[in-house]
Amino acid sequence: MDKKSSAVLLTEGPIWKRLIAFAIPIFLGNLFQQLYNTADSMIVGNFVGSNALAAVSSSGNLIFLMVGFFNGVAMGAGVVIARYYGARKKEEVARAVHTMAAFGVAAGILLTVIGMVFTPFILRLMGTPEDVLGDSVLYFRVYFAGSLGFVMYNVCVGILRAVGDSKHPLWYLIFSSILNVVLDLLLIAGLGMGVGAAAAATVISQFASAALCFCRLLREKEEYRIVPAKVRFHGEMLKQIISNGLPSGVQNSITALANVVVQANINVFGKDAMAGCGAYSKIEGFGFLPITCFALALTTFISQNLGAKQYDRVKKGARFGILCSILVAELVGIGCHVFAPQLIGAFNDDPQVIAFGVSRARICSLFFFLLAFSHCLAGIFRGAGRAVVPMLVMMACWCGVRISYITIAVRLVPQIETVFWAYPLTWALSSVIFLLYFFRGNWLHGFERQEKKRKPARVQ
Repeated sequence: MDKKSSAVLLTEGPIWKRLIAFAIPIFLGNLFQQLYNTADSMIVGNFVGSNALAAVSSSGNLIFLMVGFFNGVAMGAGVVIARYYGARKKEEVARAVHTMAAFGVAAGILLTVIGMVFTPFILRLMGTPEDVLGDSVLYFRVYFAGSLGFVMYNVCVGILRAVGDSKHPLWYLIFSSILNVVLDLLLIAGLGMGVGAAAAATVISQFASAALCFCRLLREKEEYRIVPAKVRFHGEMLKQIISNGLPSGVQNSITALANVVVQANINVFGKDAMAGCGAYSKIEGFGFLPITCFALALTTFISQNLGAKQYDRVKKGARFGILCSILVAELVGIGCHVFAPQLIGAFNDDPQVIAFGVSRARICSLFFFLLAFSHCLAGIFRGAGRAVVPMLVMMACWCGVRISYITIAVRLVPQIETVFWAYPLTWALSSVIFLLYFFRGNWLHGFERQEKKRKPARVQ
């Protein structure tokens, strides 16, 4: 790898080219990550069995519940770095980077302890069936033993993306994805090991990608270079990171908690439902790829351009990113809807498992455009420093309304399809609320007014 900086200022050049060039590596990186997550489930499902598939496939919501909070705070740090980088304030960028690195180390250690201690309690609280519980506990404990690797990878990637570098994280993720699949095949298909080996393969590959990212930041010549001796908490910068990231962290955890409640209701229908819905969730992950890449790209784009006070460019970029995301996400959703039986069948050939997975696909997949719209608007508001808005909307819709709906509706209509409808209904509600707030324009005009108030203070 060359030592030349690959950071990109998103405040210059054609908007559509900058956004797409920045979003495509994120998309490809997420694609490879989704592929190796899917490989875990496919290899486990075909070589170990449906019990093991249920244990691995139902892991997503609980993992996101545990990891999501810290990743949300790291996302807030990325907004702070991007804002200062767009404004070309080098000292502030350096302080934010080293504060973020210190946060990553502390968060990784804390998450390891929490995950190892509380995993059995949480799994029982979710109503995990006894015939799956042993495998689930083993999988999660091995997974959370590697928490430091997961958190530091997200911290380092957040730094690189904040300064416009989405290419190096792509190469590192491709490497770790290939490594993960090779280890899965060696340990599970070759040596006949179980779900613990699947978790170990994921942990090893994640530590490898985190090490590559960290080494890249050690070698950088720009202000976002990490100098180990300077890694510490800077009080004022930590305050900014927390104020920007805490809402996202709380939002991630609360939304994941709601999904854990959904998963608990799915668990009631047995291990076939768990396996089928878990297999669908891996497929659904591919539908999230254009959503995630444009949401992340928009956050960095908005942050950098607001730092540079280019407000017209912010508006144009927001509209373009939203349109691209919903169009691509819906195309993927149509594909999931049409080919659901074949896609679910690739994970497990049990007819009952396939039936549950197809049922969920046929209900949710055509509504991916609503999910894309909500996530893109949330990314825009975070980039504008309004992270509290998506937090409140998603807590209300994706947690409060979702849990209330399931609590009432499942009692009235005790069918698993009733549970599945919780997703598109709450996606639609959040989209309407976000749309109203977006067109009011307060997310941008308030920022402009705030900047105008600051100008006299600088002159004095």
